[in-house]
Amino acid sequence: MIPRYLVDVDFDSLPKVDADVIVIGSGIAGLFTALKASESHQVLLITKKSLLDSNTQHAQGGIAAVISDEDSPEYHSQDTLMAGAGLCSHDAVDVLVHEGPSGVRELIQFGTEFDLENGELALTREGAHSQRRILHAHGDATGAEIVRALSEKVRSHPNIELWDDHFVIDLLTADNGECIGALVQKQDNSRVLVYGNATVLCTGGAGQLYRYTTNPDVATGDGIGLAYRAGAIIQDMEFIQFHPTSLCYPGAPRFLISEAVRGEGAYLRNIRGERFMERYHELLELAPRDIVARAIVSEMEETRSTYVYIDVTHESEEMVKHRFPTIYEYCMKFGLDLSSDWIPVAPAAHYMMGGIQTDLHGETNVKRLFACGEVSSTGVHGANRLASNSLSEAIVFGRRIIERIHSLKRLTEHEKKIAIRPEDQLNRTELPIQPTVERKLKLQKVMLRQVGLKRSAQTLQKGLEELSRQLAIFNNQLTRREEYEFTNLLICALLSAEAALRREESRGGHYREDFPNREDQVWLKHIQFLREQGILEESIVNAQP
Repeated sequence: MIPRYLVDVDFDSLPKVDADVIVIGSGIAGLFTALKASESHQVLLITKKSLLDSNTQHAQGGIAAVISDEDSPEYHSQDTLMAGAGLCSHDAVDVLVHEGPSGVRELIQFGTEFDLENGELALTREGAHSQRRILHAHGDATGAEIVRALSEKVRSHPNIELWDDHFVIDLLTADNGECIGALVQKQDNSRVLVYGNATVLCTGGAGQLYRYTTNPDVATGDGIGLAYRAGAIIQDMEFIQFHPTSLCYPGAPRFLISEAVRGEGAYLRNIRGERFMERYHELLELAPRDIVARAIVSEMEETRSTYVYIDVTHESEEMVKHRFPTIYEYCMKFGLDLSSDWIPVAPAAHYMMGGIQTDLHGETNVKRLFACGEVSSTGVHGANRLASNSLSEAIVFGRRIIERIHSLKRLTEHEKKIAIRPEDQLNRTELPIQPTVERKLKLQKVMLRQVGLKRSAQTLQKGLEELSRQLAIFNNQLTRREEYEFTNLLICALLSAEAALRREESRGGHYREDFPNREDQVWLKHIQFLREQGILEESIVNAQP
């Protein structure tokens, strides 16, 4: 079993700090939630790098919300449920589509400058959306603009204390199971206990599970690891979204070529120059991401190529440069002109649909512990996230978390007692361990080959066996953040592989070559994990037919 704590420490000997609300992570979820909490609470915002290092910073496409008179919450709900392939929570989706527009208005009040067209908010359409409802900023730099606006507010807010470059090693729980704070490692490697009436995990995803990912280096699944060890339910870990189109060019990192490029009319072509999506889906290039990604892999296998092309050369050069300035400039660094060249692309790990199970106010089964953004599993995304719903989810549920926190009673000094059982202290050894860089690369290769876009019982079983050999790291005395990050990635990898092996069907972001069909009679359910109880299953109520 995965141990309760990553390190053996004498908690009584450590310095202690108090906060009303602890927010861990600094993407849109962390920044927005911290700002909302600061209206009536003292907030400690902890980020392991800086405010500008998050998946949000890299988000290009935009944020989905019903703004146009031609659109409606019902249309947005239908599109979300369709993409989610039967596993969405209808209640969570209802919350998202009805509360998203007011959340966007709050972002604007916080200083976010979305693109305008004739004085109105400019809207575009992306894959699997039936209407134009995607707001964007600076063409294709939506995430960066949101982070800019929110981080400026955070830095200047008197009720928010910011701890940059601090790493949360573990969450702290009391005898009654409630979360009472966190064990934090500071820049100088000293440690401190932080107590809070509420702790909100906004730590983002786990793209670093895979060697090829659109995510930054910080996306190491820390929140999943923290919550799992603290006793929270983790669910839907088999559903990992691979973005169909990341730049695939010698010497270039896997840079995201936004969904919005296809939303504005781009074609996908194989290396023979043929458009191929009509063979896979009636929506062609605007089909759901999992279908497009697998179609691309099938074409790559058939043509023995490592990429396909995205082609937007039939659109005007002016439109391409205006609408996609970031992508245009990035491609130009490598001699690729988006307006006149076909751009080589291939799928890359992009988004984790599963995560820490929460209710409609972002609270987990561990009282006083909340999760928001990609690290959470609210039920909005189901088996496959609809494009641009992730930023909306973060603001909608960030607000709801603060509503719930208002009702929490303050922790008393007596309640700030950390529960430690004898088996939680392992007397770990200080034996030399394999360099973390090597361990991480090995894990990424296993995930790519055995738990990737196409899966089978044989590959998943082999992957689980190889990953399990890495469990010995928990018996070592860990001191560096790279080691903590690796253990969190290992937990995510094991849960993803186990859930994928258990789900004997194909649905959304999970595809089994040995079970290629969707089986609603058997598998209309979530696969859940609890550290001390193992695998659980929960059937879906009011499921989408």
